[in-house]
Amino acid sequence: MRIWINGASRELSAPVTVAEALLALGAPASGVAVAVDDELVPKTDWARHRLRADARVEVLTAVQGG
Repeated sequence: MRIWINGASRELSAPVTVAEALLALGAPASGVAVAVDDELVPKTDWARHRLRADARVEVLTAVQGG
């Protein structure tokens, strides 16, 4: 199944959750926020939020500073 992560196409085996997609991406488990198709997905939902084919996932990293 193809999904888009930060604008790049990725092929993952279906079904895939947000948590599994982040693991495949090598993203850190903390300090990130995830939006799927322009909707923020709370971290508490990552393990059960299933992605559909061609989902657009944005992974945003928290940055400290001013």
